[in-house]
Amino acid sequence: MTENTSPALDIALAYHRAWTGKDFERAMTYVAEDIVCAAPPGLIEGAEAFRGFMGPFTQILTGSTLIAAFGDAETALLMYDTETVPVASAPGAEHLTVRNGKITHLRIIFDRAPFDAARAARSAS
Repeated sequence: MTENTSPALDIALAYHRAWTGKDFERAMTYVAEDIVCAAPPGLIEGAEAFRGFMGPFTQILTGSTLIAAFGDAETALLMYDTETVPVASAPGAEHLTVRNGKITHLRIIFDRAPFDAARAARSAS
């Protein structure tokens, strides 16, 4: 993993360590009340809506490997691979904007294909 420290990267990594470490409540302390999150299911606005989106994922998470992390004063980019109950490898990336120590904007990109395949396999059996 490549890691360069910066104010936004410090917050992004703390957030990432918290949610991947099964401390979602701590992760939420880094999230602004008015967060805007662009994710594959669509636009998610506000901390409570974000909690409803991200919380269930953290419940099926069994592991995570941070591949790379970069940042500057207000933005950070993380790339990682996650292991979940239904899927052994689910790569993802996050672009985060941080202002006043809180994540105000988050764009999440992840490969849905492994989850779709796992659902199809469960349906077939």
